[in-house]
Amino acid sequence: MRCMSGHSNFVSSVCVIPPSDLYPRGLVATGGNDNNICIFTLDNSAPLYVLKGHKNTVCSLSSGKFGTLLSGSWDTTAKVWLNDKCMMTLQGHTAAVWAVKILPEQGLMLTGSADKTIKLWKAGRCEKTFTGHEDCVRGLAILSELEFLSCANDASIRRWQISGECLQVYYGHTNYIYCISVFPHSKDFVTTGEDRSLRIWRQGECTQTIRLPAQSVWCCCVLDNGDIVVGASDGIIRVFTESLERTASLEEIQAFENELSQATIDPKTGDLGDIDAEELPGREHLDEPGTREGQTRLIKSDGKVEAYQWSVSEGRWLKIGDVVGSSGATQQTSGKVLFEGKEYDYVFSIDVNESGPSYKLPYNISDDPWLTAYNFLQKNDLNPMFLDQVAKFIIDNTKGQTLGPTNSEFSDPFTGGGRYVPGSSSAASEGLAADPFTGAGRYVPGSASDPAAPLSPFAGTGVYKSALTKAENMYFPKKEAVTFDQANPTVILGKLKELNGSAPEEQQLTEDDLGALEMMLSSTCSASMEAPTAHQLQTLWKAVNWPHDIVFPALDILRLSIRHPFVNENLCGEKDGIQFCSHLIKFLSPGEKQANQMLALRILCNCFIHPVGQKLMMSQGDSIMSQAIEMKLSSNKNIHIALATLALNYAVGLHKVNNIEGKAQCLSVISTVMEVVQDLEAVFRLLVALGTVISGDSNAVQLAKSLGVDTQIKKYSSVSEPAKVNECCRLVLNLL
Repeated sequence: MRCMSGHSNFVSSVCVIPPSDLYPRGLVATGGNDNNICIFTLDNSAPLYVLKGHKNTVCSLSSGKFGTLLSGSWDTTAKVWLNDKCMMTLQGHTAAVWAVKILPEQGLMLTGSADKTIKLWKAGRCEKTFTGHEDCVRGLAILSELEFLSCANDASIRRWQISGECLQVYYGHTNYIYCISVFPHSKDFVTTGEDRSLRIWRQGECTQTIRLPAQSVWCCCVLDNGDIVVGASDGIIRVFTESLERTASLEEIQAFENELSQATIDPKTGDLGDIDAEELPGREHLDEPGTREGQTRLIKSDGKVEAYQWSVSEGRWLKIGDVVGSSGATQQTSGKVLFEGKEYDYVFSIDVNESGPSYKLPYNISDDPWLTAYNFLQKNDLNPMFLDQVAKFIIDNTKGQTLGPTNSEFSDPFTGGGRYVPGSSSAASEGLAADPFTGAGRYVPGSASDPAAPLSPFAGTGVYKSALTKAENMYFPKKEAVTFDQANPTVILGKLKELNGSAPEEQQLTEDDLGALEMMLSSTCSASMEAPTAHQLQTLWKAVNWPHDIVFPALDILRLSIRHPFVNENLCGEKDGIQFCSHLIKFLSPGEKQANQMLALRILCNCFIHPVGQKLMMSQGDSIMSQAIEMKLSSNKNIHIALATLALNYAVGLHKVNNIEGKAQCLSVISTVMEVVQDLEAVFRLLVALGTVISGDSNAVQLAKSLGVDTQIKKYSSVSEPAKVNECCRLVLNLL
């Protein structure tokens, strides 16, 4: 046995990373309350490396193919890691992410949260949100490529289809369910929870309940040989088996039964149902055999209530504990306080604010003060921020009394002193990077817009003729940005003059203004390097702010002008760059005119042609791409080509720098857009973008594989025309 240490506070999650060529025995990942993830080899007590990035406790981990690791945190985010680098951050939940799982199909991931929802992510982008649980989602387990299970604080288990349908709900636990694990090559599973039990489910039914001498059974895992491992709040790991060869000795089994029989069970937890001590039978009730595995019976013996559970294999009743607080005495004889028909050691009146009502808080000394405080706030719909206050009030006013031995060393990090308090973390307001893959709203496709500008070798189909031999790769890595240069200044100016009369009076252009724009267009479309004047720039900006239904010719002039170094530096510089970007992003809104959407994308593409513009585009990449990616829903091929070109230009910018998280975001965009576009020119540009991102970067290659990009693009290797599509595709597949 080896003790590994590297965290500065408690460890809340553990995960095995499968063997690889570099680490043939695999690795161990641990998530901690210190916000870090430690990665260990099996041969060393100190971490191989530490992953930093989360802003709060890392409470869940899952490993996938090619060395990918998915982590969930109380900071409301999940993160995808490859080796020692963060690839992407999954943002969308509004509370702690308590469960994460990587699905067998590459690129698909699941997260379960305290916001009661489960989210499905594809290539880093939220594809679907599953709702149905009535409390925090605590565990996830994969059944197949198409189905998974979830468990929650609402004491239910749900079976889901990836498509979103809830197929079945299972009930059996009487309290929070913390963990769920599936038997190998089976749809049977096991669960553990806050009701002192491990439950085994076969063919949708709970077929066995194993009680433990600890209130909280936090985690369970089914091993490859079918044995079940559980960890509980008494700090002990126990293994249960069906194998006679691996069964514990009689002495160990007897010790476990003795420990179980000496446990105290609080009836207020509801673990054993409602108890009326006066109505319970005596010990003779145990002479009658049970009818099923795990059946529970309560008897009254010498004035005490005892709980027994039936064991089919042994054909006898096993004592699982004494039930405390169920004497059946009155308030006068027991010293207890009645509240809503039940006995309590204390019933406090809590004033949340001076003007509001008082709330009654019942409490027994056998209760967990944190759990009681949490349930009290939930029941009365009070702000979770009061959790610390209420728990401290309980502790102070009960003088810390507890029933039986307690061990603070193993307090539950989810309901005890180190628990997650929704909304208490400052991380949400600390400027966490915006998710570039969850732009709001949808675009409703309309009529087609102008034709795309022909480019070489990024031209329309039929223009490029292949002369590629096996050894050549003229496609990627692309070193320079691709721009949209085609122009007909006479037509553009004619349209601008025609629509000028429709502009609001204060925004209309004078003859001098129109002349200035004509001069500007002429100089930026010719070989002349004459710099536009300040007046020309001001006039263009005035026109670009026209109402959206008439602004498109002004946007077209901007598309051409932004290629000029002087215009690029002025509009994309530090002084006006952010405002310029924000203005263009407005045209990428759903329902915007298609011409405006296409031209805004083309302007953004053309910004990359000069260093100042490229710097602005790279710095604003998150906000630009999160909105631009919604244009994938358009039916207009010119919009798709412009969107693919924008992804390509980002790939060009990223190829020059060592920014693996930026490359991960770019790969996600490429994969997401590739899934919906049909135009082969757009597909070609996405393939070039993909090749550019992964060229010369083994981490990016691994990440592309883990996202399933190779299977996504294989179909294009058989495209006959244009030849550049299949040639580029084959070259990318060679890298993968």
